[in-house]
Amino acid sequence: MYRLNKQQQAIVDRATEISQSVIAEKAADVDEQARFPEESMHALADAGFYGVTVPSELGGMGEGLRTLAAVVEQVAIGCPSTAMVYMMHCAGVSCYLADQEKFSDILRTCAKGEHLSTLAFSEKGSRSQFWAPVSKAESDGNGSAKLSAEKSWVTSAGIADGIVSSAGSMDGNGASVFLVAKDDAGVEISGGWDSLGMRGNQSNPMTFNEVELDLSERLIGKDGKGADIMLGAALPTFLVCQAAIGVGIAESAFRTAQKHVTATKFQHTGTRLMDLPNIRANLAQMKLETGKARAYLSSTLDKMENGDEDAMIDVLSIKASSGETAVSVCDLAMRTCGGAAFSKHLGLERVFRDSRAAIVMAPTTDHLREFVGRLLVGLPLFDPS
Repeated sequence: MYRLNKQQQAIVDRATEISQSVIAEKAADVDEQARFPEESMHALADAGFYGVTVPSELGGMGEGLRTLAAVVEQVAIGCPSTAMVYMMHCAGVSCYLADQEKFSDILRTCAKGEHLSTLAFSEKGSRSQFWAPVSKAESDGNGSAKLSAEKSWVTSAGIADGIVSSAGSMDGNGASVFLVAKDDAGVEISGGWDSLGMRGNQSNPMTFNEVELDLSERLIGKDGKGADIMLGAALPTFLVCQAAIGVGIAESAFRTAQKHVTATKFQHTGTRLMDLPNIRANLAQMKLETGKARAYLSSTLDKMENGDEDAMIDVLSIKASSGETAVSVCDLAMRTCGGAAFSKHLGLERVFRDSRAAIVMAPTTDHLREFVGRLLVGLPLFDPS
């Protein structure tokens, strides 16, 4: 479906192997213990997957979003929590790539699997409207700035080496984006993560208390031009990966339901669940919906690569579309497998919970529909009022 060449397919095949042999094996425990998927992330790092989009001259795989989407889907099939952690890393890498010369050394460490990144855009004050930070970076006039912010739900908080953080610009116009290190003085985890789904993300609130940053090393892009980084670099990667996670969740639910209904029998009749027409119809519906979501993602990647004028509409749409597909397919899988689906042994109740995350994760489904609607009627993306 992703129309990969041999080199790209080999990369995805390796990701599939890791997903099946390590990531899926640890998924239930990660969820049960609400712990960071350490083993799974180490496996991805050791195999070079922290550098999928890092240029080959910096030691990475030099691939684009098409290959990344296919990799993320495979990771999500194994464990959506791991896929979310990995997706946030890749979104962070996209920000480093937007200022590649300055961050070439960090990109090299990503390619080596020695640097895990994440994003810290959403704030307590502006909630899911991440594009409007209420925090502020204050310049000292000597090449440094102090950043103070209350960040909400930072994935891999306290674990990620680099935290790509937004803040109000130093000149008071617009936003800026900075690289904050986990061991910088003034960086604190200010809350815990005990969630319905995606329980392994360690998406904790964080507080930055006058974190001092050398602008020559830590400012990503230009002061006041943070929107170029947040919306131009991070957001497309985020949305493509989030769409791939939705497809992966739907695929996982379908496969689990398919396996269950083909193996489960009624003892008193000797028939199987699959012998019921409504069960087969449910499986067909799950397959169709998953395939449509994957096809829409692939079509959107085509438009992005071709530079189509309306590509942005689809980029903004795929997270909402894929997220809703994951929810509907998981719902149908639960109905199809009946009482067994409520048991943890099938793994369906876990992905059922995980599927809900995309709806409320910024930009939320409601925000994305508003963005697309505005573009469709010729209004600017953001309401200036």
